[in-house]
Amino acid sequence: MNNDHAPYFTTVKRVVIKIGSGVLTEKNGLNLNVIKSISQQISILIDRGIEVILVSSGAMASGTKKIGLLQRPVDIPGRQAVAAVGQAGLIMEYEKSFKTHGKKVAQILLTREDLSSRKRYLNARNTLNTLLSWQVLPIINENDTVAVEEIRFGDNDNLAAMISLLLDADLLISLTDIDGLYDSDPRSNPAARLIPVINKITRKTELLASEIPGALGAGGMLSKIKAAKKVTGAGIPMIIVKGEKEDILIKLFSSEKHGTFFTPKEKKLASRKSWIAYTIKPAGVINIDDGAAEAIQNMGKSLLPCGIVDIEGDFGVGAAVRLQASGKVLGTGLVNYSASDIRNIMGRKTCDILHPTGGKPYNEVVHRDNLVLTPE
Repeated sequence: MNNDHAPYFTTVKRVVIKIGSGVLTEKNGLNLNVIKSISQQISILIDRGIEVILVSSGAMASGTKKIGLLQRPVDIPGRQAVAAVGQAGLIMEYEKSFKTHGKKVAQILLTREDLSSRKRYLNARNTLNTLLSWQVLPIINENDTVAVEEIRFGDNDNLAAMISLLLDADLLISLTDIDGLYDSDPRSNPAARLIPVINKITRKTELLASEIPGALGAGGMLSKIKAAKKVTGAGIPMIIVKGEKEDILIKLFSSEKHGTFFTPKEKKLASRKSWIAYTIKPAGVINIDDGAAEAIQNMGKSLLPCGIVDIEGDFGVGAAVRLQASGKVLGTGLVNYSASDIRNIMGRKTCDILHPTGGKPYNEVVHRDNLVLTPE
């Protein structure tokens, strides 16, 4: 096991820092001391020439407490309303705190739809890169006031992972209310042991994480492990640490070992491939036979009609779909045909394809260039 993750911190040029609700909030609302501390630490990193993007939770938890509710509303309008109240106070406190260090901030609110559209994805990336070139700190949160289930990221762990992929970050730091991933829940088991490094995320890792729930936030430890699985699969390391530890960010960049570090794959995934694999929400599933699976996984081939055995969902040309064989996920790809057309040509040899319009626009249902292997 490789326990030396110090080199990853010494070469970082761009980092995404995600701070959770459990760190940012206290009994009477926002934890202003934490905001001041994190702002100071981030400002030091910026002064060192590191580009920082902050993904901040806390709006809904802050709004819930500000209004005086005992818990977050369960209905969508109620949750969106408390998020609106909380977001205003959250960004105001960040702006005041960073201003004392001579830093400007910008608020960015996103839905998953903003990143699923390739055009809007690129627009978001261009905007964020411009802010960074101006030395303005982007503070990103999910746009809870308009998001519905179909366009939600699910939680800010997932959002932080997607932002890391969007901006080709060198590192993702998740600041939470727990020291990292333990072999059991440390809040109920005093003998629980911290796992310092995870080189590969397995089913066992996910099972361990599922036993450690969150408090104020939308996701517990499992959502962080899923985020780690995305970014490390794309070649970006991630670390989970306790955000309330004194000067934790400075300590990490001084090569001190804290929390749980997730080692990335050696080869970094290209930006477009990351978008296909981890950002677009699949609109359907294509089930393929073992021969097609072998050709795709081990021979670098495209998906042809003859290897398709079943289609799930109703999608159009260019949609993202999940490829499966014998119930196992192989990856995600962009289709050259609609679901209805694939149903007409599946199982046929390429020479037998005849498109309803009278031609054969593509030999492949999913071209290799538009396919990314992401086995679960």
